[in-house]
Amino acid sequence: MKELLYSLINILNEMSPYILLGFLIAGVLHVFVAHRTMARHLNGRGWKPVVKAALFGIPLPLCSCGVLPAAVSLRRRGASRGASTSFLIATPQTGVDSIAATYSLLGLPFAIVRPLAALVGATFGGMAVEKMTPPDSTDDLSSIADDASEDFSGLPFGRKCIRAVRYGLVDMVASVGKWLVIGLVVAALITVFVPDSFFLSLSNHPFLAMLAVVAVAVPMYVCATGSIPIALSLMMKGLSPGIAFVLLMAGPAANFASVLILRKSLGSKATAIYVGSVVVTAIAFGLMIDLALPAQWFTVTGMSHAACHHSEFSIFSSVCSAVLIGLLIYTAFTHKHPSHNHSHNMERTYKIKGMQCPHCQATVQRSISSLPGTENVNVDLGKGTATVQGQVEPAEVCRVVRLAGFEIEE
Repeated sequence: MKELLYSLINILNEMSPYILLGFLIAGVLHVFVAHRTMARHLNGRGWKPVVKAALFGIPLPLCSCGVLPAAVSLRRRGASRGASTSFLIATPQTGVDSIAATYSLLGLPFAIVRPLAALVGATFGGMAVEKMTPPDSTDDLSSIADDASEDFSGLPFGRKCIRAVRYGLVDMVASVGKWLVIGLVVAALITVFVPDSFFLSLSNHPFLAMLAVVAVAVPMYVCATGSIPIALSLMMKGLSPGIAFVLLMAGPAANFASVLILRKSLGSKATAIYVGSVVVTAIAFGLMIDLALPAQWFTVTGMSHAACHHSEFSIFSSVCSAVLIGLLIYTAFTHKHPSHNHSHNMERTYKIKGMQCPHCQATVQRSISSLPGTENVNVDLGKGTATVQGQVEPAEVCRVVRLAGFEIEE
């Protein structure tokens, strides 16, 4: 137990300064870069919207379920099917927070190759969708409120900064916090309890090992940041950097729930291309790392020593870890569903499928609240329900929730 605790603390100390920095940058992107701007650049067919969508998505710190409402919103606002697919592939694989954390634990080469692989995979997948699916028109959004993203354009600069900090250090921590903790715990468990011989046997067959990692990583749910300590612990046990890289790319990009929702939004063919692009790109770059790039670029000796042994804790990293732990605890207790407001208006409860994180919860909350006549909306993430009070038609509630990328039933 003592070894497990030390391993967990050391990994956390290595990551926490970069994670906090990434969260702050995420808040700045959320407040100062309007979603309308992104949608305006993603119209039309061809390679330009596809590449732009990937470049827009790479720095955004959204998980594979949280990116779905954003991508569906872009699609409804005129983004092409190829650009939407490109955005869906690139966004969950990276993010400013995960890139910073990748650099802190795995080094600069990993931090460079990871977004590059996301760009290549997203461009390949988006162009494949462009070529293999017919052009079609997106639905008109003029009859409903603007998408679920907030509009900060009218706020003073100081208020924008406050909103950016709150989004980065509160909303974003709430969104990925659980998966970050799971990733840290899994990494510590692997480091302490899994024998080196198990991974050394797999390292003799790298391609088979990559396929095995894909088989495990694609169905499971882990965010881009939470996958980093797991990849590090696998490398420390003897797996090659390329095999660990497959986990970094395939794990955050897809899970069963997001694939099911994507199938309903973009169709079966686009969904198959999406999953295939993630898998092929991850394995291709993994093989390139192992076979074509210098091995010394991807050594993590210093990092692994810090993660496994009882190293001295610097004051700065310890303070950052304490701040991150405090934020995780705070958001765990405060980011719950809104409390009921008593109302004499009609109340109806809807079952919503596809919500997996606070970002999804907030998207559903804002989408329903935008409807005229809505008095109160209570979205329960754990139960997967939305209780709506007010004089609002059930058909309208179902319509805006589906436009946001979720399934709903009364």
